[in-house]
Amino acid sequence: MTLSYTQGSTLTPLLEKTIGEAFEDTVQRYGSCLALVDRHQRLRFTWAELGQQVNDYARAMMALGINPGDRVGIWAPNCTEWCIAQFATAKIGAILVTINPAYRLEDLRYALKQSGCKWLICADKFKTSDYHQIILELISTAATSEVGEVNDKNAPQLRGLISLSENPPAGFLSWPDLATRAEGVSYQALYEREASLDANDPINIQYTSGTTGFPKGATLSHRNILNNGYFVGQSLSLTEIDRLIIPVPLYHCFGMVLGNLACITHGSAMIYPGPGFDPEVTLQTVSDEGGTALYGVPTMFIAELAYPELDKFNLSTLRTGVMAGANCPVEVMTKVIEKMHMAEVQIAYGMTETSPISTQTGANDELERRISTVGLTQPHLETKIINREGETVSRGEVGELCTRGYSVMLGYWENPSATAEAIDNNGWMHSGDLAVMDDEGFISIVGRAKDMIIRGGENISPREIEEFLYTHPGVEDAQVIGISDKQYGEVVVAWVKPKAGATLDENELRSYCQGNIAYFKVPKWFRFVDEFPMTVTGKIQKYRLREISERSIEEHGRA
Repeated sequence: MTLSYTQGSTLTPLLEKTIGEAFEDTVQRYGSCLALVDRHQRLRFTWAELGQQVNDYARAMMALGINPGDRVGIWAPNCTEWCIAQFATAKIGAILVTINPAYRLEDLRYALKQSGCKWLICADKFKTSDYHQIILELISTAATSEVGEVNDKNAPQLRGLISLSENPPAGFLSWPDLATRAEGVSYQALYEREASLDANDPINIQYTSGTTGFPKGATLSHRNILNNGYFVGQSLSLTEIDRLIIPVPLYHCFGMVLGNLACITHGSAMIYPGPGFDPEVTLQTVSDEGGTALYGVPTMFIAELAYPELDKFNLSTLRTGVMAGANCPVEVMTKVIEKMHMAEVQIAYGMTETSPISTQTGANDELERRISTVGLTQPHLETKIINREGETVSRGEVGELCTRGYSVMLGYWENPSATAEAIDNNGWMHSGDLAVMDDEGFISIVGRAKDMIIRGGENISPREIEEFLYTHPGVEDAQVIGISDKQYGEVVVAWVKPKAGATLDENELRSYCQGNIAYFKVPKWFRFVDEFPMTVTGKIQKYRLREISERSIEEHGRA
């Protein structure tokens, strides 16, 4: 009997350096090669040019008094400044708190307060969000504060605001003005700061939705995410001649680790099509820039393949990429290989808590493997599948997938109890995902032990939305579920029990959600009920809610 346990290759040693050191190595090695293209902003940098920008902004941040371990938030869509901020904060040992661009007021309040952000870098606006307005609503003292002297109860540790706009409101320091402060700090001081850092220091906090309560801040080290980017890039055979098209968001591990860090560890060019995903813009970027690799969740690839004039783009330079975030339908994978020339496209699986990738298919794996499995265990990692008693199951049996090794997070920021629940005494990260391992070690995800909703690659906590709906004066109880959806994989449905005498309708609750929680958390459907299906012990049967809603959509076109 073979147990469901595998260990990845250890032939290639781990990188035992900081992100700043790795970045500097690449600048020195590939200085004249293309490093970054931002199509939206019409900016292009060689590694030497990007290195200069990063050093200047690192010195400027030091001039602001940002010290190792200080949290610096960034709330912006994909842009050049995001990339510079990622590497500048890494060089000075500040912990970058990556804030979802879709967050609204309450989401932002929580992230700033829970992480204890000292400074916040923000865009002026994106899509329907006016970041300046939201911040000024949340931080009422900002407009009357001197730069760096913010003091507000909604974010007690926040001291300063940096805007990517050239002309921000009062109280904000503009990104160009920040650069001028670099003159106050010598290069020698920066080098000494870098030399004082350790690869095991925390460098990133990413908020991830669990099934209970508010998001938890997965705390990741240089060693965690640098090596994960390195091994993903190695699996894709990236080199300095590759041009990686990155339409996935930088605030997420997909963009900043699999994208930016895979590139800096292999000298490949980072190419940002635009601030957010647009299928036409992405395809045009591949065509114009000679992209050799492309990233996306299945919904992105579906949108690209569905573009009416797909044939007008030259995609012949593509060879590889990563598809992650949800299961890929067979017809989609087949078309990606045939129509987009991505013969070596790979499937990757992981979670933010594991930096993120734990398993990945290979370039030469047969099509069936790339559809039905999430590949083999990554280098220097272990995976096992366990039953409810914690015992490793036999190959072919379903159980919970666990990961151990360099990629496991340091813990949830300021949340030791949640950390202890997720990582056991032997260092295993429990995913909550149900999986099965075949005789050759390939792993398939077959379900979730948790109630997590995954909409278009975004993890959504039902509890978080329930807690928000409870704040509406007319809501007595709310139960949130995810149901299957062809476009997004899953969409959010809220079952609502109104208070006695209250009259609620869908439009009212949707308006209540919009502007206060991220757009992807807003339920697509509301269902108003007097009671919920219960077990004999009084527990709400969420699986029954799903069954009823999915049947109702089939029969009536609504949940």
